[in-house]
Amino acid sequence: MSKIATRPFDSAEYIDTPEAAAAYLEAALEDGDARIITATLGDIARSKGMAMIAERTGLSREALYKSLSKDGNPRLTTLVDVLKAMGLKLSVAVDDAPQTRSRR
Repeated sequence: MSKIATRPFDSAEYIDTPEAAAAYLEAALEDGDARIITATLGDIARSKGMAMIAERTGLSREALYKSLSKDGNPRLTTLVDVLKAMGLKLSVAVDDAPQTRSRR
């Protein structure tokens, strides 16, 4: 019986257009988990080239890898700078889900 060679799945290899990046990030934002969102941003940044993102943001590659990992906790300014460097922007929409807390 022959063995099949496999390698780990890397979503960054499949993010090849700005539209694909935006759709991937939008899905992560809909999930609402901050760890998934930062990891997704990391995947998109790797697809674009972390060195290019580092150059455009003025941050080191190491700092980007750390803050955009699943366990990272980037500052808002870092997120905005990274999105801008990738040709993306942040926007807000009304959540149609019922509110769980009332204002007092």
